[in-house]
Amino acid sequence: MAMPVRKKERFAILDILRGFALVGIAVANFPEFALFTFLKPDAVAAMPTAGADRWVRFLQYVFVDGKFYTIFSLLFGIGFSIIISNAMRRGASGFRIFYRRMAILLGFGFVHLMFIWSGDILMLYALMGMLLPLFRNCSDRTLLSWAAVLLFVPVIIDFACEFAGVSLSAGVVRLQQHYCAKYGITDDNFAYWLRDADSYGGVFQFLVQGALVRVQEFVDGNRYFKVMGLFLIGFCIGRRRMYAHTVMRRRMLRRVALTGCCAGLPLSVVYAWSAVNGHPWGNAAHSLLYFVSVYIVGFAYVAAICLVYNRHPRARVFSLFSAPGRMALTNYIGQSVWGMAIYYGIGLGLGASMGLSLVVPVAVGVWLVEALSSLLWLRFFNFGPLEWIWRMLTYGRRFPLLQKQ
Repeated sequence: MAMPVRKKERFAILDILRGFALVGIAVANFPEFALFTFLKPDAVAAMPTAGADRWVRFLQYVFVDGKFYTIFSLLFGIGFSIIISNAMRRGASGFRIFYRRMAILLGFGFVHLMFIWSGDILMLYALMGMLLPLFRNCSDRTLLSWAAVLLFVPVIIDFACEFAGVSLSAGVVRLQQHYCAKYGITDDNFAYWLRDADSYGGVFQFLVQGALVRVQEFVDGNRYFKVMGLFLIGFCIGRRRMYAHTVMRRRMLRRVALTGCCAGLPLSVVYAWSAVNGHPWGNAAHSLLYFVSVYIVGFAYVAAICLVYNRHPRARVFSLFSAPGRMALTNYIGQSVWGMAIYYGIGLGLGASMGLSLVVPVAVGVWLVEALSSLLWLRFFNFGPLEWIWRMLTYGRRFPLLQKQ
């Protein structure tokens, strides 16, 4: 999410990257909002767009899956580095502010997870962010070494679990199954529960079990290792202020972009093939493919945007990305509200009725509405609404929301 810092020209690239990441986050998450992800194979095959949906799913795995979450986590680490640098200058009081900010973000995440959408990432970001000050005195080499280890650990864990035939989340799965049995959530009605819910009470029942599923996903996917590894890379980038001097890093950026294009994308095609075919080489091999493809492509996206921005810093299209990027927390949670309004029974009730080739344009359309709304909002206000609340709760004082005319 966007760290609530003052708008400065040299930081514009961070807002642009956040806005760009929000597009991919929407495309990645809306199949779940639309309940398409929960449909059984025969229901997916019966969709009138089934043929196109298969190609869209494959392309999602190639270009989207994991890549934008990589960018978001990287940017979060950069934002943390800015806050921690300020905290180190202020001493003990600065770190109190940092941990207060993380606690408030944890609260935002809890509300999001339990009451809006069970796919929340904010709670994990807040918890992992609380560990970052432990690395503040490490050298860049040490930070990057830790990052490499943390990003590769999931591969080792997946190989070990597959060899031993165990699941780390078995306890959480049993708890989730017990909860579903209590409220009558079954395999047959799972995909349609939210669409058929005619009151928020029904939605909340599903969200509670969804929170348990989210914990299972974090455990089975080793997400905490991945997030922390990306945070440390972002922390290193932020500490060296590379975001403020991208013009001077053109050679490195070209190398990263070229590596992503020539190596990352071909490997991502193999990863996508494995994903759509049910991991034919096993979960551990699929995890290895994730490691060697997803991060490289995500970094390449960042490098490519930086290169384009260096050449055309005043291109009007960048304002379409920077505005929602300045309001990333508001827009991230806003996407969940949009998903609820469009697809759940308490809204339009369109869930489980759209193929993936229709869901993706809806996701992009929601992002575009948010981008234009952000442009309009920031003409009159200094912060996004949630960013404003976050800032006031962090510092314990009121900040002017309305811009001085």
